[in-house]
Amino acid sequence: MTPQVSDELAENMKHGWADTERRDLTPLPQVEHTARRRAALSARFPGERLVIPAGRLKTRSNDTDYPFRAGVEYVYLTGDQTEDGVLVLEPTGAEGHEATLYLLPRSNRENGEFWLSGQGELWVGRRNSLTEAARLYGLEVKDVRTVADLLRGASGPVRVVRGHDATIEAALTDKVTAERDEELRVFLSEMRLVKDEFEIEQLSRACAATARGFEDVVRVLDKAVATSERYIEGTFFLRARVEGNDVGYGSICAAGPHATTLHWVRNDGPVRPGELLLLDAGVETTELYTADVTRTLPIDGRFTALQRRIYDAVFEAQEAGIAAVKPGAKYRDFHQAAQRVLAERLVEWGLLEGPVERALELGLQRRWTLHGTGHMLGLDVHDCAAARRETYVEGTLEPGMCLTVEPGLYFQPDDLTVPEEYRGIGVRIEDDILVTEDGNRNLSAALPRRSDEVEAWMAALRG
Repeated sequence: MTPQVSDELAENMKHGWADTERRDLTPLPQVEHTARRRAALSARFPGERLVIPAGRLKTRSNDTDYPFRAGVEYVYLTGDQTEDGVLVLEPTGAEGHEATLYLLPRSNRENGEFWLSGQGELWVGRRNSLTEAARLYGLEVKDVRTVADLLRGASGPVRVVRGHDATIEAALTDKVTAERDEELRVFLSEMRLVKDEFEIEQLSRACAATARGFEDVVRVLDKAVATSERYIEGTFFLRARVEGNDVGYGSICAAGPHATTLHWVRNDGPVRPGELLLLDAGVETTELYTADVTRTLPIDGRFTALQRRIYDAVFEAQEAGIAAVKPGAKYRDFHQAAQRVLAERLVEWGLLEGPVERALELGLQRRWTLHGTGHMLGLDVHDCAAARRETYVEGTLEPGMCLTVEPGLYFQPDDLTVPEEYRGIGVRIEDDILVTEDGNRNLSAALPRRSDEVEAWMAALRG
């Protein structure tokens, strides 16, 4: 319960505070890119008001909130990551827009908001002033507390990115349609299919930090054996927080038979020598671009003969998939290349009845391969998810696209169709691949993939 505030205390708290305005700020490195992106958006929707909210804090329990992460559309167009922000593109006529960023200003010292409100600066930290924000983001910046009334009085066609800010959506409820808003969301998703140089640099950083996180894990596998998968999760998380913003998604730290569960994020199981660890994790940079990398490691540092056979088959499939990533290739080509190799090995081992063409036609290998071989990567780990099929999964690869190649084989512990020694083994190898003008570049190549190289790498890290 908040104690009563005396008039004397309220008056005292108004005074004696130094001027902390920052007057030497320089624009964010991505300012020229966000301006170009807004120009492309403006050209696509001439004469229409476009509203892109950052989102609001979400309650975790009672009076505690989840850490805030701004909507990717908002971040992509502004570079800002603060809650409650709203970007509005006002049409200037038949063509062109004026962009205004609406943000919360510094906390008010006169009315006590800065120390009496749970979201005041004394409680949650200093905000940029509107002048500082204008300098950082290269935009006109106004008080966000005025934007709802502004939008309620707006006339003409309006579109909003839904799902982030109920207050903004309510202000526009009689001015927008779900169909038109979805067109905006789809366009913004498809804009992100091809990464610019700033985004590629961020993804490269994310992969480099992720490689160091994997090295951290290998060095402490003995401690994980003594505790659980949680030690692995915590070790990687430390790297993500030190070098970036967070992990880009829930880390999959799947030891032993847990590796056959595709999204094992409970991470509460034992880590046993003689079994495999499937680690699927990615560092998210401070600008919110994430890596997505998987390695399957022998916990004691050496593959058994069967583990190596399965691992090498997945490696061969990944090699085929990566080789298929190039400009002009169909998006599905790398998936089909990897699936063919896995089907061939399953037939060769007697686990799948041939011929291989029949198995592929019927998709019979999917009992053990389970998932697609990759996805786009960027501000979301599964980036560009709202893009149309014809521009994404049925589209053509272009330079600047960044995607994962991640084939796997998973033999469930209760699968009676395979010999007992296969059961409980899961292997996935995943890398982040940039499409270049003449082929591709593996952004996560710092981590070894060949089985013998993995063993040598682990031995060197463990001394």
